[in-house]
Amino acid sequence: MKVCIVVAVDNNYAIGKDNRLLWRLPNDLKFFKKITEGNTVVMGRMTYESIGKPLVNRRNIVISQNQGLIIEGCVVCNSIEAALEMCEGEEEIFVIGGGKIYSQFLKYADTIYLTQVHTSVADADTFFPRLESNEWNKKVLEENKADEKHAFDYDFIKFTRKT
Repeated sequence: MKVCIVVAVDNNYAIGKDNRLLWRLPNDLKFFKKITEGNTVVMGRMTYESIGKPLVNRRNIVISQNQGLIIEGCVVCNSIEAALEMCEGEEEIFVIGGGKIYSQFLKYADTIYLTQVHTSVADADTFFPRLESNEWNKKVLEENKADEKHAFDYDFIKFTRKT
């Protein structure tokens, strides 16, 4: 099984504040939907709560320490290892946040789809771990300029783990 991480970061690897995204980039949401649709997405409870509902056309796995948590339309488990076991036999899964979940899954990740948003958010409170360049191959998939719907320049980047 291939473990993929999907994340959008600013110049300092910030990803959120107060359990919310730091920007609204419609093309990033389209990219996210394109690569995750029809697959399993794995997220922490707080990320699920920020989305507010299961993502359509995807198997939603939510990781929570709350042993009795039931979320309609989602599979709930209590650890990274349990989530990985639930996904055995799948071709690939997509880890979609938040900060703690990303940190714990990074060692299992084969691919990272990273949207680099060219801004710095001073008051962010959640960050993605810095990537070690000696561990990853980097390929810029698409560079995008700010426009009437996108407040910042942003790039879609694919990192694959070096073997």
